[in-house]
Amino acid sequence: MRRNFTQLYVHLIWATWDRLPLIDLDVQEPIYSVIAYECKQMGCHVVSIGGINNHVHLLVRFPANVAIATLVKQIKGSSSHSMTHQIKPNSFFKWQGSYAALTVNPQEIDAVATYIHRQAEHHDQQTCLGSWELPTGEEIPAIKIAASRAKSAYAD
Repeated sequence: MRRNFTQLYVHLIWATWDRLPLIDLDVQEPIYSVIAYECKQMGCHVVSIGGINNHVHLLVRFPANVAIATLVKQIKGSSSHSMTHQIKPNSFFKWQGSYAALTVNPQEIDAVATYIHRQAEHHDQQTCLGSWELPTGEEIPAIKIAASRAKSAYAD
């Protein structure tokens, strides 16, 4: 019998709207449970999930037939709906529209999973790894250079 074999690991990171501290400790586990459930429904395996009050990290193994954008849309939509209708009814909650998706070498799974599990500690002690955090335009020199070039190209 033929079967596909894949080892597609992706580290996903996304933030709350305007990086507002909307994920209190009392709602972390319920919202993470919703995210894990949606991943399972789509055939993905959650390796690690964690974060702090304004963003989430998710390390997930993908099957070959699921697109990253499809999974992110599903988990963000479902978790946002659950948050405002079940976990904290009538509260303001919204995810930022963007996300980061980083491929992970299978040999680095344990290191990334540990990093995700210790998010609060990393942020408290300021030991975050920039390459494993949600980047902003200010933190990515290539984006700044490209923006500068684009601006000068259209300045005339």
